[in-house]
Amino acid sequence: MPRKFDRSLLPHAPNLHFERALWKTGIEHVAGIDEVGRGALAGPVYVGVVILPNRSDLTKVLHGVRDSKLLSAKAREYWVEIISQVALSCQVGYATAEEIDGFGIVPSTRLAAMRAIAKLNPSPQHLLIDWISIPGAGLPETSLPKGDMRSLSIACASILAKLMRDEHLQELDETYPGYGFSSNKGYGTASHRAAISELGPCAIHRRSFSPMRSN
Repeated sequence: MPRKFDRSLLPHAPNLHFERALWKTGIEHVAGIDEVGRGALAGPVYVGVVILPNRSDLTKVLHGVRDSKLLSAKAREYWVEIISQVALSCQVGYATAEEIDGFGIVPSTRLAAMRAIAKLNPSPQHLLIDWISIPGAGLPETSLPKGDMRSLSIACASILAKLMRDEHLQELDETYPGYGFSSNKGYGTASHRAAISELGPCAIHRRSFSPMRSN
């Protein structure tokens, strides 16, 4: 696990410091990776992976990209369109609630990452990751605490993953009404927990997570 990071050292905005250091060594395909939904009570965990090009104007083109949690839904939609146009490759993978219950959240997050990495073209040569290591990828990796606030590639990946997951949870809200998935996105808000208490868990709740374990 990455060690704690001194937040006073965070840059004003995510940048290309780590990507450029790798590009200078001849590693062109650097993939930023970030997960969304790891702590939710329901729904899949999503992982975004983005390979940005080695372009001198990239910081200008992506000026305004931030950790996905700091952006509005409308801003995320805008940036996903730009990122998709600019990136050499970008993909999203996920692992279901059933897989999370069966394998655990950490192995499932790695599984989602592997699924995204497998779809990339070109394939990555180095991984910049925000949280867990991904040994199954068989690639060199750099763990960056608060990576979505430090690396532009990771920030882009976080936006991609969050938009895709949020849209999926909005769809699931129609299938499983009463839990507020459209607004809470499966996280353990007070109203969501109250709905679980009243209605019981539904098919997309993570039965290995509290409070479902007691239902």
